[in-house]
Amino acid sequence: MNIIGMALPFAYRDPTISGGSEGLDLWVWIVNTMLFEGTMRGLFTLLFGAGIILLTSRLEKKGAGIQTADIYYRRLLWLLLFGIINVYILLWEGDILYPYAIFGLFLFPFRNSSPKSLIIYGSVLLVLGIGWDLLDHQDTLEVQEQAMVALALKKEGDSLSQEQQEHLDSWEKKKKKKTAEDVTEEIEKRGKGYWANVQSKVKTNQLFQTWFVYRYWPWDLMSFMLLGMAFFKLRIFHGEKSVLYYLIMMITGYLIGLSVNYYETCLTVSSNFEVFAQSKAGQTYQIGRLFTTLGHVGLFMLFIKSEILGFLQKALAAVGKMALTNYLVHSLIAAILFHGFGFSLYGQLQRHELYYIVGAIWLLQLIYSPIWFKYFQFGPMEWLWRSLTYKQKQPFTLR
Repeated sequence: MNIIGMALPFAYRDPTISGGSEGLDLWVWIVNTMLFEGTMRGLFTLLFGAGIILLTSRLEKKGAGIQTADIYYRRLLWLLLFGIINVYILLWEGDILYPYAIFGLFLFPFRNSSPKSLIIYGSVLLVLGIGWDLLDHQDTLEVQEQAMVALALKKEGDSLSQEQQEHLDSWEKKKKKKTAEDVTEEIEKRGKGYWANVQSKVKTNQLFQTWFVYRYWPWDLMSFMLLGMAFFKLRIFHGEKSVLYYLIMMITGYLIGLSVNYYETCLTVSSNFEVFAQSKAGQTYQIGRLFTTLGHVGLFMLFIKSEILGFLQKALAAVGKMALTNYLVHSLIAAILFHGFGFSLYGQLQRHELYYIVGAIWLLQLIYSPIWFKYFQFGPMEWLWRSLTYKQKQPFTLR
């Protein structure tokens, strides 16, 4: 999902701005929106929450006592620093490590909560987020209605009051799309040297690390972290549930999630990605995202329990064991490919062409990750993170 933000200007939500919005390019957007938008982040966040229980429970069983909190918080503070490095040095403004660390800091007191309580806490956060989305759309609706009244008066030749003119200007600004000039300007910025790119992204980085943190991430991330903690305690991720359990999880998740996603996709595409339609579709975003993610969990657990394609499962497991390293490698590759100090491909490829790059990166990581673990116990960044967390150099190579 990140490749769009890394490689195309202003195209993540609206393919009509750049990257192509017809034929195969449109279908790529549709497939992503139906199946993957928010759900890949959802899976990752569920597992992050599960990791909280995995880490703390192991430490407490070993009798770590108060050191459990010491290790836990030190681990997250180092993750926060890795996120800042990813943003300001590797130049990926859409970094997820920084907000993971921020909200992970709040979750230590919840580690001994019951699965039921964790699901309730996560659900409450989701409901609050949906409520905010509803209020945002209501605001858009009011701005549109007031602007339509002002526009009707203007067409009849009536003079507008200052307030009416402000309503009209506000709506025009809200519905205005990025222009070809905006796209060209953004491409030129990315085509410059390293330091120029660092400077040009400062405002965007500040937006993601301030306003985004309280507007979106508590309801989007922290809710799923809490659910992930509950799922781990319920042994859902352990593969211990029955095939029927995971089958019901998959079917129910997809029936509800994909139905909601289909509604949102049709609404957006039929309006040619008009701002009001996107706002309307945003009201149900978290519902579709949640249930489609649950469908994915059911599907993947069935895949794992089936033990089919064992070579692929082992390769995927190896990629997952060095998830931090592989995630940061994505940022490094994208920085070199798309910025001016590298190959300057930013804005030069169609949306569907970007997935040739994605496929090549996936293939590369599926090959080198299993090979790496024939010689080493941890991925390089995982080893560094672990050593910093425990304030002691960890064993690295396999003996």
